[in-house]
Amino acid sequence: MEIVFVRHGHAEHLNDYPNQLNLLHPGLTDYGKMQVDQLRTRIIVHRDDLMLVSPTRRTIETALLLTDYADFTVTPLVGPRVFPQNPEFPVLLCDTIYNKNDILSMYKHVKTLDVDADCWKSSINQMEMPLFEKCARQLLHWAKNNYERAFIISHDGTITHYRILLGEKGLAGEDFLGEAGLYKMKI
Repeated sequence: MEIVFVRHGHAEHLNDYPNQLNLLHPGLTDYGKMQVDQLRTRIIVHRDDLMLVSPTRRTIETALLLTDYADFTVTPLVGPRVFPQNPEFPVLLCDTIYNKNDILSMYKHVKTLDVDADCWKSSINQMEMPLFEKCARQLLHWAKNNYERAFIISHDGTITHYRILLGEKGLAGEDFLGEAGLYKMKI
């Protein structure tokens, strides 16, 4: 299976960094939308591809710009996660995820994916590493058994955690994808 990690485009909370990190539900800026439009010229999403999207406004807007249809799945298992992880780090308001009911009412054609852990309430941001790894492995196993290609539209920290889980070593902040970044790997 091929996994294509996509980092969302430039978002409103980055306009006055770091002063706006506590902006609730920041969306893409016009510049971020342009970045995603440019990314779209480099990738093609097919209807039979799995597209997993973080339950944040900026990632959902990224997914909507990458496809001609709103046929994707929103799951907190690819939501914001700080890297490196430390449960004592404060949770930033910009990383607050939408709850499942909000997702379903705002975006009528998307699906949501539930898992054993109740991450719709607290998300994976503060989840201890063993539980995160268990849930992430479960998600990847399910995806691998059902799809040939999966897009994961998420955040730098989350993508880095998944890359490490999938065997990459020595990753640090310098390895972040950056705005509308793209990273492919086979599993």
